Amino acid sequence: MTPARSSGSPRPGVVAVVGATATGKSDLAVELALRLGGEVVNADSMQLYRGMDVGTAKLDLPQRRGVPHHLLDVWDVREPASVAVYQRLARQAIADIADRGRLAVLVGGSGLYVRAVLDDIEFPGTDRTVRARLDEELAELGPEALHARLAAIDPLAAAAILPGNGRRVVRALEVVEITGERFTASLPAYRYALPAVQVGLELPRADLDGRISDRVDRMWEGGLVEEVRRLERRGLREGRTASKALGYAQVLRHLAGECSADEARAETVQATRRFARRQDTWFRRDPRVRWLGADGTRELDARAEMAERLVGGLTGVAERPDPR
Repeated sequence: MTPARSSGSPRPGVVAVVGATATGKSDLAVELALRLGGEVVNADSMQLYRGMDVGTAKLDLPQRRGVPHHLLDVWDVREPASVAVYQRLARQAIADIADRGRLAVLVGGSGLYVRAVLDDIEFPGTDRTVRARLDEELAELGPEALHARLAAIDPLAAAAILPGNGRRVVRALEVVEITGERFTASLPAYRYALPAVQVGLELPRADLDGRISDRVDRMWEGGLVEEVRRLERRGLREGRTASKALGYAQVLRHLAGECSADEARAETVQATRRFARRQDTWFRRDPRVRWLGADGTRELDARAEMAERLVGGLTGVAERPDPR
């Protein structure tokens, strides 16, 4: 099945597969792309980094099943992430996919990145003086202390940001200070910038916790520690964003002698479970997400069939969206 063209000049449509980590988003995105004549656009902020493969559960080439994937391996691990830059790159990728008469399948659990692509959002500017002062406080107090401050004034923003991600915490506090509003208040009402359907994947908490534990086990067995060692030689510790990624931050602590391998592994499981709950909170606040649960042994096929029905008449190929 390929996306049908509707009359007139429709804008490109996007199917977004969202939800917490370890719910099966990547596999479903590939299956939908195969069924709908689509190409996948990554919306996982850490899969944008080159070489961060094992610890981000990045699909390898056979797992992609011939489906083109975009916005993987974009940045060096030393580069700070920028949602505004990502927004521009992702919208351009979607426009290019539409020009080929294909459907973009956006997939990832980075909630702000998903909204940046789908919604009519312009990000506030920056104030060098405020940023410099907050950076000094970050160096002096640490990210957890600033995260606690953010949680007191904007709980939703804090829920969407890992406590150890000092750069994103600083950015949220900066927006609060220069706008006089909560960081999340700078996000507009839920309003699509282009036709879209969001499919959310959910699992019972106990099942999800088990999947996360199994995934971390597979990452360790699949060479996460060795991957972090390689990336450390390429400057991972200097990367303000990449070094805070789940699993990578814990392994870096282990390699620095701050904890044992077993302790790093256990903390990765617990931190990932906490993050999954924050992801679920973020996406459940969006009333447009259509939720799908698991369905026994035929989980992937069943989800794909349900998602395909939800997508329904979403089409679009002619008009390029403004990539900003």
